[in-house]
Amino acid sequence: MHSSAQSLKKKLIVLFLFVLFLSVGLLFPAMAGAARIKDLAAIKGIRSNQLTGYGLVVGLNGTGDKDNVLFTRQSLINLLDKMNIDNSVSDIKVKNVASVMVTADIPPFARIGDKMDVTVSSMGDAKSLKGGTLLMTPLKGVDAKIYGLAQGSLSLAIPDGAGDRASHLLVGRVVNGASVEKEIPFKLNGKKSLILSLFRPDFTTAKRMAETINASVGEGSAKIIDASALGLTVPDNMWEKNVAEFVADIETLSVIPDTMARVVINEKTGTIIIGSDVTISSVAIAHGNLSVNIDTAPGNQTQESVMPFGGSSTIGELVRGLNSLGVRPRDLISILQGIKAAGALQAELEIL
Repeated sequence: MHSSAQSLKKKLIVLFLFVLFLSVGLLFPAMAGAARIKDLAAIKGIRSNQLTGYGLVVGLNGTGDKDNVLFTRQSLINLLDKMNIDNSVSDIKVKNVASVMVTADIPPFARIGDKMDVTVSSMGDAKSLKGGTLLMTPLKGVDAKIYGLAQGSLSLAIPDGAGDRASHLLVGRVVNGASVEKEIPFKLNGKKSLILSLFRPDFTTAKRMAETINASVGEGSAKIIDASALGLTVPDNMWEKNVAEFVADIETLSVIPDTMARVVINEKTGTIIIGSDVTISSVAIAHGNLSVNIDTAPGNQTQESVMPFGGSSTIGELVRGLNSLGVRPRDLISILQGIKAAGALQAELEIL
């Protein structure tokens, strides 16, 4: 009896695991290709802002600007004047100094004291910024107000074993080299409505997003404005103090985005990328010593001198068939371009 009970128990466990795996297998196709809303769209107005500033890099080993770069000389003179250091124009040498433009992106909701990376680019005729130090540089926004201060030692991307001649030495970075001095105001709480902007405008994707949000949050929470935007209505119990929580709940929802049928061709490398939804209409192809005739009408038999395709209308099967015959990528690119020119390629052809 004990042996029979153990055997029955094992069979039940195997049956349970089989049903579990079968359920996962049935659910998986519906989940395939799903992406979070935060990866497909963003709340309008929540974005980074660009900052720029003019500064000086010092400590260069004779690779700075030449004396005929007047703005570098003038900047150095002004700096010394502010430090109450007597100087003469004839005594100023700038070979260890370079004028640079400093750029940074201040992220949304950045707080005073937060750190940012900055990019430093030469403006004069310096040969190299290697080993230099950026002096304190105010970073301004488009409104000419100061939002950050940058300073620090430059780091240049020099490949291992590469000499100076093989590297670009006129652009460097200062990691965490800037601090936020002024916050860019953006208030979420108190907003009763928001705009959700899609990174890739598409009516079908927008509709799926709206349906997913309404099913999760409540009917009427999302409404399609156009292919690139959804209007969101913040629930009455959240718009005063919990708008950020409402956005967090929405951006983690998963949606299967719809994409245009597209074929991407890189003629330089011979690379071809074909989307899964790409199809072709009835067309006859002759390229070199190849001759292919494809008829997508149901029940028709395809006759060609290469190999049968069974009346298939998918370009994927055509490509696989031609590849099996040893057709080179260059020839395949020409064939695809010809199909598109004939109006038989039901997809966007993008050539890099």
